[in-house]
Amino acid sequence: MPGIKIYRADKLFTGSNWLHDYAVVTEGGIINEIIPASSLDENISAEDFPGCFIAPAFIDLQIYGAYQRLFAVYPEPGSLYNLKEYCNKGGAAYFLPTVATNTMDVFYKCIDAIKVYWEQGGEGVLGLHLEGPWINPAKRGAHIESIIHSPTLKEVEELITYGKDVIKIITLAPEVCSKEVVDYILSFGIIISAGHSNAGYKEAKQSFDNGIRTVTHLYNAMSALQHREPGLVGATFDSDVMASIIADGHHVDYSAVRIAKKIMGQRLFAITDAVTETNEGYYQHSPVGDKYESAGILSGSALTMNKALQNLVNYAGIELEEALRMCSFYPAKVLGLENELGKIEKGYRTKLVVLNEVMEVVKLID
Repeated sequence: MPGIKIYRADKLFTGSNWLHDYAVVTEGGIINEIIPASSLDENISAEDFPGCFIAPAFIDLQIYGAYQRLFAVYPEPGSLYNLKEYCNKGGAAYFLPTVATNTMDVFYKCIDAIKVYWEQGGEGVLGLHLEGPWINPAKRGAHIESIIHSPTLKEVEELITYGKDVIKIITLAPEVCSKEVVDYILSFGIIISAGHSNAGYKEAKQSFDNGIRTVTHLYNAMSALQHREPGLVGATFDSDVMASIIADGHHVDYSAVRIAKKIMGQRLFAITDAVTETNEGYYQHSPVGDKYESAGILSGSALTMNKALQNLVNYAGIELEEALRMCSFYPAKVLGLENELGKIEKGYRTKLVVLNEVMEVVKLID
């Protein structure tokens, strides 16, 4: 059967439920059907994964670099191929290379690099995530204060025009951006995520009403939940927006991950926020155990998506099914791709991850 590929495992997680002893039949990169393995013709060969389960491949919406090539320092296709390899090893078929607060020149070069990568046939990159520089210096974390600023509409127009169809997410602090700026960004279908923000509860809620529907790395670099001022964390809990979280045990205590999950349910999703060692550019990331620091400040994780999955299950006490959705379907939903990614269903793209019983990646099928 030319062009047809079949994958079989002990279990399949479709994104909705478990199927036991089923096979996924694909053709041309699209899922054709999901059928009982017993119904396969014995003359048809299938790739079999005994002792494993197949799930939708992961999607990482925030990652900065891999293998000593931070994308902001090396804004070129080679850095994206490194990122793809790193993400694939962790079970992620798709990712958004991310650039923290930087100069416009660097942003433009990163946009160019993604365009060239796509022209070369590079896969996996869904677009660019810009984190800053339109953030609040009071919640800058490891971001460089000297280049943080409130945007002018002209600056935004020039960047968005240049990065049209490449820029997918912009993390900004709503309190430092005018409604005019926010409306302009949203008019291009770009997702605005509130982050590195000192917005109060009412201010944050108003920004959600104005079209901001996502929050970047919940708890980190934002106004905290206090009993007299619930802040951005409280506003996120008390709304219907989605939020990413870094499940490495350093950025957020696992009990806080568990609390957020109980409150937010399907609105919480996983990112790696992974960086790489570098001594060039604005961000001098140095490995400290299983995390990274810059100038003594926690600056990024050493996560892969499958490590995030393991941590969510083993340490945050989240059920495997929900943890899998946090790494696949919910990120797809953020990007508006929930009808083609994040599930094993007829018509969806063939992006699958094979995991063993301890949630280690056996193979990425893409």
